[in-house]
Amino acid sequence: MQLIGFSFAKLPFRRFGFAIAFALCFARVFSASNETDKSALLLFKAGIIDDPLGVLSSWNNTVNLCQWYGITCSRRHLNRVIVLDLNSQKLSGSISPHIGNLSFLKVLSLCNNSLDQEIPPQIGQLHRLRILKLHHNSLAGEIPKNISGCFNLLRIELYQNQLSGEVPLEIGSLVKLQLLDLGRNNLTASVPSSTGNFSSLEALFLDENNLGGNLPAALGQLTKLTLLGLTSNWLSGTVLPSFYNLSSLVAFDVGFNIIHGSLPTTMGLGLPNLELFSIVMNRFVGSIPSWIPNNATNLQTLQLGLNKLSGNVPSFENLRNLQRLSLYHNHLGSEGSSDLSFLCSLTNSTSLTYLYILNNRLGGLLPKCIGNFSVTIQKLALGINPKIGEIPREIGNLVNLEVLEMSNAILFGDIPFDVANLKNLTELVLSNNNLSGVIPSFLQKFKKLILLYLDGNHFHGHIPSNLNTCESLLRLDLSNNNLSGTIFPVVKALIYLNLSHNHLNGALPAEIGQLDHLNYLDISVNMFGGEIPSTLRDCNGLIELSMKDNHFRGSIPQSISSLRSIEILDLSNNNLSGEIPKFLEAFDFLQILNLSYNNFEGMLPTEGVFKNASATFITGNNKICGGTPEFRLSKCISRHSKSKGVVRKLKLVLSIIFGLLGMVLVLVFVYVRSLKKKKTKEPTSSSVVDTWQKLSYGTLLRATDGFSSTNLIGTGSFGSVYRGVLQENGTNIAVKVLNLLRHGALKGFKAECKALKSIKHRNILKVLTVCSGIDYNGNDFKALVYELMVNGSLKEWLHPYPIPANADGPSKNLSLIQRIKISIDVAFALDYLHNQCHNAIVHCDLKPSNVLLDAEMVGHVGDFGLAKIILGSTSYSNTNISSAGLGGTIGYVAPEYGMGSVVSIEGDVYSYGILLLEMFTGISPTADLFKENLNLHNFVKEALPERALEITDPTLVQELGSDAGQSKRSTIQDCLLMIYRIGIACSVGVPGERMSITDVAAKLCSIRDRLYAAGL
Repeated sequence: MQLIGFSFAKLPFRRFGFAIAFALCFARVFSASNETDKSALLLFKAGIIDDPLGVLSSWNNTVNLCQWYGITCSRRHLNRVIVLDLNSQKLSGSISPHIGNLSFLKVLSLCNNSLDQEIPPQIGQLHRLRILKLHHNSLAGEIPKNISGCFNLLRIELYQNQLSGEVPLEIGSLVKLQLLDLGRNNLTASVPSSTGNFSSLEALFLDENNLGGNLPAALGQLTKLTLLGLTSNWLSGTVLPSFYNLSSLVAFDVGFNIIHGSLPTTMGLGLPNLELFSIVMNRFVGSIPSWIPNNATNLQTLQLGLNKLSGNVPSFENLRNLQRLSLYHNHLGSEGSSDLSFLCSLTNSTSLTYLYILNNRLGGLLPKCIGNFSVTIQKLALGINPKIGEIPREIGNLVNLEVLEMSNAILFGDIPFDVANLKNLTELVLSNNNLSGVIPSFLQKFKKLILLYLDGNHFHGHIPSNLNTCESLLRLDLSNNNLSGTIFPVVKALIYLNLSHNHLNGALPAEIGQLDHLNYLDISVNMFGGEIPSTLRDCNGLIELSMKDNHFRGSIPQSISSLRSIEILDLSNNNLSGEIPKFLEAFDFLQILNLSYNNFEGMLPTEGVFKNASATFITGNNKICGGTPEFRLSKCISRHSKSKGVVRKLKLVLSIIFGLLGMVLVLVFVYVRSLKKKKTKEPTSSSVVDTWQKLSYGTLLRATDGFSSTNLIGTGSFGSVYRGVLQENGTNIAVKVLNLLRHGALKGFKAECKALKSIKHRNILKVLTVCSGIDYNGNDFKALVYELMVNGSLKEWLHPYPIPANADGPSKNLSLIQRIKISIDVAFALDYLHNQCHNAIVHCDLKPSNVLLDAEMVGHVGDFGLAKIILGSTSYSNTNISSAGLGGTIGYVAPEYGMGSVVSIEGDVYSYGILLLEMFTGISPTADLFKENLNLHNFVKEALPERALEITDPTLVQELGSDAGQSKRSTIQDCLLMIYRIGIACSVGVPGERMSITDVAAKLCSIRDRLYAAGL
C-alpha cells in the first residue's frame, strides 16, 4: 500500500505509528476540503428561491457531492468542485456570497436564468476561475472591483443584465482575458484606459450601455482583437488611426454614438480580415476612403449610413463577399450624371441581399445594370435622390426582392409590366415621383404585399378592384393622384388607408365596416357624397379619421359613437347638418375635432374635447350656440321662450283636454278591471325593463317545446338554458330559466337585468326580453331571452366531448387566428364594460362557458348574473350594487377576492388572463396537474420562452407543420410567446400590476395584424 509515494513496508517498525497518524491526518484534510465545497453549495442553494425544473433536488446529503446536477469535480485535487454549470434552468434568487469558498472553481456558468441582486464581491476569491458566464439575468449593482483577484480569467460574459456604475479600472489587470462582454447593461462613465492592458483579448463588447467620453487610445494596442462592439452608447471624440491598424479585426462596430472626424484615407494593408465595418449614425465627415473597397476585400457588411459623408461613391468591384451595404442619409454624390455608376460594380457581389443608398445627392439615370444584381437581393432602397428617368424594366430580374423603395426620385412614365415578376414583394414604395398611367392590375399577384405607397404621382383612372385579393396588405397610400370612380378598396387586413386628394366620387360604401382593423382613414379632398355610412361604427379601432372637403350630407350618425379610440376627427367642409352629437364628449382620446364649414345647428356640447377651444374647430356653422365662453357663441334661446305668448293661450285648452282624457282613462281602467275578474287567471308576464318587448310564459313554453330536455343547451349557477324558436316570427332564441329555489338566483336575475339594460356592444350577448310572471302551476317564473348563439360556448370548442368513431360531422377545432379574434372580442367587451359605460360594470364570472360564439365565430360575453356596477371614479369602490354576493368560478376568480377585497375591474382582468392562457394551451385552470402551488399562470410562466410550443394546444402546433415555411413558423412562435406574456401580465397576483384591458386589446390586435401579414 502506498500513500503519496511512500511504502509502509520500507518504514522501520518503530515509525509505523507515525505513518498511520500521518495518513489519518491527510484523510481529515481531504474530508474537510470536500465539506467546505458542500457547505458553500448548500448555502448557494439556499439563495435560490425558485427552482421550477427541480435541478437542485439532487443537492442533498444522500447524494455524493460530485454527482450533484451541474457539478464537476477534479480527480487531481481531492474531488474539489471545479465546474458549477446551471445555465438555462429558470432559477430565481440571488448568488450567495459563499460562492467565494469554492476555491478550486474554474468554470462558473449561471447564464440564462432570473438571478437578481448584486454580483457578490466574494467572487474575487476564486483565483483559479477561468470562465465566468452570468449573462441573461437581472443582476444589478456594480461590477465588483476585486474581480481582478480572478487573475486566471479567460472569459467574462455579463451581458444583458442591469449592472450599473463604471467599468472598474481594476479589470485591466486581467491580462489573460480573451473575451470581455459587458453589453446590454446600464454602465456609465467612460471606457477605462486600463482595457489597453488586455494583451490577450480577442473580443470586446460594451454595446448598448450609457458609456461616454472618448475612445481610449490604448485600445489600439490590442493586437489580437478580432471583435469590437461599442454600438449604442454616447461615445464621442475621434477614432484614432491606431484602431485601423489592428490587422486581426474581423468586426468593428461603433454605430449609434456621437463620434466625429473623418475616416483615414491611407491605411497601408489596412484591415484585410475585416468582415463587418459599421459607423452608422455618428457624425463622420469626409469621403469614403479607397482602402475600404480595395483592401478590406473580405467585407460582408458595410454600414456607413446616417453620417455626413460626402464625395463620390467608389467602385465596390473587389467586395465580392458583400451582403449588406448601407450608405443612406449622407451627402454622397454631386447630383451629376455619373453618380450612380458605382451600382454596376455591385454586380460582382454575388451574395448581396441589402442595399440602401436613399437620401443622398446621387444624380443621373438609374442604370439598367441593377437587373444584373444577385437574385439573392431582398431589400433595395434607392429613393430620395435626384435621379431622373424611368423604372428600368430589368428590375424585374430581381425575383427575390422583398422591399423596393424608390420614393422622391423624380421617376416618370408607367410602372413597367416587368415589376409583375417581383411576387415576393412585401413593400413597394414609389411615393412622390412623376409616375403616370393607371395603377397596374398585376398588383393583385403580390400576395405577400404588406405596404403599398403610390402617393404623390399622376396616376389616373379607377382603383383596381382586384386589389382586394392582396389579403396581406396592411398599409395602402394612393393619395395625391388623379384617381376617379367609385371603387373603394376593401382589404380586410388594412390598418392604414389614405385616398385623399383624388377625384373619387359616389357614396362611401357600407363595406367600409369590413375594415375592422383600420387605425387610420383619410379620404379628404375628394368628391364623395351621400350620408356617412352607419357601418363605420365597426371600424372601432380608428385613431384618425379625416373626411374633410367632400360632399357628405345628413347628420353625424349615432352609430359612430363606438369609435372610442379616435384621436383626430376631421369632418370639415362638407354639407353635414343637424345637431353636434353629445356622444363626442365621451371620446376620451379625442385631441382634435374639426367640424368647420358645415350646416350644424343647436347647442354646442361643453364637456370632453369641447372644453378646449384650441382643439375644437366649428367656424362656418352659423346656427350653433352655447358652448364654453372661449368659443364666443351666442346664448341658446329655447323655442319655449320664443313662443311664450302662444303657450299661455293654449294652457286653458290643454287643461280641458287633459281633464277629459283623465276621465276617459279612469272609465277604461274600471272597465278592463271588471273584465279581468270574469276571466280565468292566465299566467302573466311583465318586463323589469319597460323598454323590452314582453313575452309570456306560454310563448316561451311553446318555443322550447315545453322546455324539453332535447332543447337543453346548458346549465349555469342559477338556472338552465334552452334553445327555442318563436312561432310568431321564426326567431331563434336562447331562454335562460331561473331556478328560484337556488339561493341568490333572484338577486342574480335582477343584477343581470340591471347590467344589461344600459349596455349595447357587438361583443356582449344581446338580450331580447325578460319574462317575470307565473307558470301554469301558479309558481313564480323568471327568464331571460337572448339571441341564440348557434356555435355554442367557447368551452365546447376548447374542451369538446369525445366524438364517437361512427359520429357524423367534423370535430370542433379552433385555429390560431380564430382564437386570436375571439380573445380580441372578449377584450373589447371588457374594455366597453370597464371604460366606456357610464358606471364601470364588473362581470365577476368570466370563463369559457360564458363566452358565446355566433354563426361567424364572433365572441359574445354573456351571463351577467354576478355582475356588479361600480359607482364613483375609482375602480376599488366600496359602494357596489351587489347582486348575488361575491361569487365567481374556481380557477378564474381573482385571488384578492378570497381575501375579502371588493370587486374591481382588475378582478375581471385576472379572469381574462387565465382565460387567454387556457385558450392557447388548451388546459383548464382546474386540471388535475395543478396541485399545491402550481397553477395555470405559473405553469405557463415557467415554460417561457424555451418551452412555449411544448405547452401549446397540440391542434395549434399542427399549424406549424411541414407546409409552413420557416418565416411563417417563426412568426407563429413569436406571436404565441407574446400572447402568453399578455396572459401572464393579466393574471399576476397583485391587482395594481395587471395590464389594462385597453392595452391588452391593442397588443392583441397588433399580434393579429402580424399573423395576417404572415399569411394566416
